[in-house]
Amino acid sequence: MIDYLWLFILLAIVAEILGTVGGFGSSLFFVPMAGYFLDMHTVLGITALYHVMSNTTKIGFFRHGFDKRLIWYIGVPSVIFVILGAWLSKYLPTGRLELILAIFLIALSLIFLINSRLEVKATNRNAVTGGILSGFLAGLVGTGGAIRGIVLSSFKIRKEAFIATSAAIDLAIDASRSVVYSMNGYVHMHDLYLIPILLVVSIVGTFIGKKLLNHISESQFRRVVLILILLTGIFTLRAAVVAKSESPVAVYTAGH
Repeated sequence: MIDYLWLFILLAIVAEILGTVGGFGSSLFFVPMAGYFLDMHTVLGITALYHVMSNTTKIGFFRHGFDKRLIWYIGVPSVIFVILGAWLSKYLPTGRLELILAIFLIALSLIFLINSRLEVKATNRNAVTGGILSGFLAGLVGTGGAIRGIVLSSFKIRKEAFIATSAAIDLAIDASRSVVYSMNGYVHMHDLYLIPILLVVSIVGTFIGKKLLNHISESQFRRVVLILILLTGIFTLRAAVVAKSESPVAVYTAGH
């Protein structure tokens, strides 16, 4: 059972709001946040199940904006490689991979924020490559939405279409890796009480995020995406460093 469940729920709602505004899913923030409360393998299992509900909620709120071509070019390779990444997660040191991912996200987002004219070319090849990378990382370390967000941003689709398309791809990714994580033993019966809680979190967070999007222009939206990716990199880096020692929550609990 999670100590300070109220804090876990509050942070999960914040992650859901930011993930909705950014358009690439709450796992970018939820994974490093949950790492303060649970071990990495449990985080992967819970995140996959939670994200299935989260993306179903987003599709319900943004169901009129799908880009079917991008779902095909990004989604299919994502599903194939998320299965590979989820399988390898049982054998590779995820802590080191989290560190590499964090550095990559920070460097990439800073490059695009500093040079706003620099863009990934909106080509089918880049869409497939982005799908491969985002799917593989989602399976391996629990989050790959930032890469998918960068690729989707290059096609300059409307923010509603961005979120709906990203959620549809993510739903297929999470459904696939949930099966592999369950086979790996990452989903534990004593943690399943979190699922109905996180279902409510996904609905509340997505609703608030959608309301916030009504006050953000297209240009502001793309910049928000990059800023959130930068913050994600920072949070992931901190989580990777903290993972080498005891969790701050565990330390506080032990001392009281």
